[in-house]
Amino acid sequence: MSVQVLRPGLLTTLQDAGRPGHAALGIGRAGAADRPAWQLANALVGNTGGEAALEITLQGPTLRFERAARIALTGAPIDARAGDEPLPPWTAVDLPAGSVLRLRGMRQGCRSYLAVRGGFAVPAVLGSRSEDLHARLGPFGGRALAAGDALPLDPTRGIDAIDRPRIRRWGVDPQPWFDFAMGPLALLPGSHADRLDAASRERLHRQPFRLASSSNRTGARLEGEALALTAPLELVSEAVLPGTVQLPPSGQPIALLAEAPVTGGYPRIGQVAAADLPTLAQRRPGDRVQFAPTSLDEALERQYRRGRELHRLVQRVLDRGESER
Repeated sequence: MSVQVLRPGLLTTLQDAGRPGHAALGIGRAGAADRPAWQLANALVGNTGGEAALEITLQGPTLRFERAARIALTGAPIDARAGDEPLPPWTAVDLPAGSVLRLRGMRQGCRSYLAVRGGFAVPAVLGSRSEDLHARLGPFGGRALAAGDALPLDPTRGIDAIDRPRIRRWGVDPQPWFDFAMGPLALLPGSHADRLDAASRERLHRQPFRLASSSNRTGARLEGEALALTAPLELVSEAVLPGTVQLPPSGQPIALLAEAPVTGGYPRIGQVAAADLPTLAQRRPGDRVQFAPTSLDEALERQYRRGRELHRLVQRVLDRGESER
């Protein structure tokens, strides 16, 4: 039994925690761009093994479920319907066999996550079921879903047959995990931050940039008043990672995202704090992106607190879901 893709949406891919540990081969990590949303979607359906979910960008797919299944939607608020019945996000929903799930546009944000109990039974590639569009690597060859694709379901993790959608009466508060206010993102100085001229150093932390329509899972391209170096730099490629802010010759910064390459040759003027990477990944073309300076100690403390809170919440969700079985 599987989930049939009737319409693929704008950009829908399978994503899990990614494939770390292959940088020496030139292969980046990839994985979910908003990892807390991915983790919480899995927790809501009772998944504990890092199962792959669907990452949906801006406009969602239409899917037909050949068997009854438990699903959850998190991340950006998306218009979701099973037949004519609207489905709420951030909670679990049981769908009967034959259900057609229509996921339409997002009112705010860029990426939603659809988890299914048991995950999708597709083969792992280098230890991950993530599609890396930049490297063309993954169970579907590193591409987005297309009409006619079939996503097999784990045959051992189904639910009992039901006649109509069944919505769980509780869920997760999205407020701590989705930045509705679009606040500033914490930015550490990069190794070439001191090579910016004085006006550009001020501008980097004061002016609001806009996310360009050419942005993708590799990088968030920012548009604003151009930044400049005090003098040109000739660099060899060095290590980069998600969150690295590079400055190409255009003077318009690029903040790397989930499919960041493992090396880059542009000046590295900043590093987005890890706790704010999911927030950056949820900005959509035209949204404001503004940076606020932070220190390494502050960034590490925020990431520790965020990780601890997420771990506790995931465990509470799993415990409560298990008690209702």
